[in-house]
Amino acid sequence: MNSEQGQKPYSLDALRSGDRAEFASIVEAYSPMIYRLGLKMLNNPQDAEDILQETFIKAYRNIGKFYGRSSVSTWLYRIATNEALMSLRRKRPEAVSFENPGLHESEPQEPLQIVDWCCMPEEEFLTAESRARLDEAASRLPANLRVVFILRDIEGLSTRETAQVLDISEMAVKTRLSRARLRLREDLTEYFGQLVEEE
Repeated sequence: MNSEQGQKPYSLDALRSGDRAEFASIVEAYSPMIYRLGLKMLNNPQDAEDILQETFIKAYRNIGKFYGRSSVSTWLYRIATNEALMSLRRKRPEAVSFENPGLHESEPQEPLQIVDWCCMPEEEFLTAESRARLDEAASRLPANLRVVFILRDIEGLSTRETAQVLDISEMAVKTRLSRARLRLREDLTEYFGQLVEEE
């Protein structure tokens, strides 16, 4: 989760002065979330490890520029997200177009064929198979939709925090999240539709 609650308090002055012990506490506290983000974005454990390493290397090198206007987690998410998107660009440059915050925001949406999941037992969404199906579907989302879905629905950032991480408007976050959810529901309709029929 993004919240600073429950995390060990840190000293901004100590961080900015280059205190290695203080920085090590930040690494320990936030490594799991950074690794998870990298894994969800890149679908490869080694790539996620690379994102984790690069994130904290860049954070340490630039800690003097962190003024505490945002939370440490938001700042680290921003670095990690940029690293993940750059990695995607290197691997599949044609699949990543993220520079323009308004890109495709006004495109009309095609009709979607979506099954009603209202009657699905809640525990069904917690099964390993269901989670694997969701992860697979999320990996097929365009990068600009995938990262918003991961930050909002998986990592639990608020709309405002997600906008800060991605440097886009809150409206753009809401629009992209809505489209990501719709695409995921469409992608998973057949799978969950079969489960509904079996009930």
